[in-house]
Amino acid sequence: MERRTDKKTGKKVSLLGFGTMRLPKISNDAPEIDEAKAMELIDYAYTHGVNYYDTAYPYHAGLSELFIGKALARYPRESFFLADKMPGWKMKDLDGAKRIFAEQLKKCRVGYFDFYLCHSLGSSLGEFTEEYEKTGVLRYLDSLRRSGVIRHLGFSFHGKPEVLEQLVTRLDWDFTQIQLNYLDWDMQNAKRQYTILENRHLPCIVMEPVRGGTLCSLSPEAASLLKTEEPGRSLASWAIRFAASQPNVLTVLSGMSAMDQVQDNVATMEHFQPVTEHETALLGRAAASYLSHGTIPCTGCRYCMDCPFGVDIPRTFTAYNRCAAANRLPLSFGGAENGSYFREAYESVPEINRPTHCRNCGRCVKLCPQKINIPRRLREIAELASNC
Repeated sequence: MERRTDKKTGKKVSLLGFGTMRLPKISNDAPEIDEAKAMELIDYAYTHGVNYYDTAYPYHAGLSELFIGKALARYPRESFFLADKMPGWKMKDLDGAKRIFAEQLKKCRVGYFDFYLCHSLGSSLGEFTEEYEKTGVLRYLDSLRRSGVIRHLGFSFHGKPEVLEQLVTRLDWDFTQIQLNYLDWDMQNAKRQYTILENRHLPCIVMEPVRGGTLCSLSPEAASLLKTEEPGRSLASWAIRFAASQPNVLTVLSGMSAMDQVQDNVATMEHFQPVTEHETALLGRAAASYLSHGTIPCTGCRYCMDCPFGVDIPRTFTAYNRCAAANRLPLSFGGAENGSYFREAYESVPEINRPTHCRNCGRCVKLCPQKINIPRRLREIAELASNC
């Protein structure tokens, strides 16, 4: 397994990190983890050199921390790095932050976290100031770093480069985690975000390298570009390699939910080959081709859920994107004339969870890391379905 050196400790971190937001589930409609299958994935990754594992308070409705604690307790503590996150939107105040942190240590069965993050920053510097600085939570987390209960302190970021430039100056951070993939390199200016971190010598941890699976289900034209270039390489491996090719990246997190995904990612990093200039240009063409179909940039992270009116937002967007990528939207929306195909995809979402139930409350917009105008897109999808 390819490894990179952590500048702070000199220890070697696997270039592939295991994200635990999308573990295999017992049911698609519930957060409960299929522990037997998930254990197999963790064991395969660990025995093949993956030593970085990432979890968070809200993943799998709080069950991810419990699972990864149980899974990693079978291995020597010094043999892996564990990352967890403080959910600023849930902690309320300093006492709340202390309660959550103590709960996380207990759930994860550890005495310290190797990497700890202020979770999902980026809306504004003002929000960070209100949640972390004025409450004293940032000082508290820094004190935990000084005592060794947190070994590395950083933050995960979803926002504009201008906000990132402000946040990196608020503390002597050890690292930052950003969304980086060849689709967002230009679309969400991930290139600029990466450059900000590189210029400040802040190690970069990558999340969403495959954009929630989007880059594994490209449009036929985009997929053909990559498959023709190298038939034996998976679409996911192209995306993973692009992210890992940036020299300031410490590890690339992948949320793996099936054994074939783990095996493919491990194989990519065991014999890692950085993308060439020619391949980078090819990925740019694939991204442009995919975007030309008008897909919605949802990663399926489910931060927008649960909707108070029952709308399954990620499932609705997945159904829409499947049709858009295949160029099989109704003609009025610029795709192929195939209303029945779209209608079938739309009706795969249970009636009680369809976009017609949206009441435009705006809660989801505030929570969406991708800054999607969710109510507007839901209305568009509902209108499209009504005309089929």
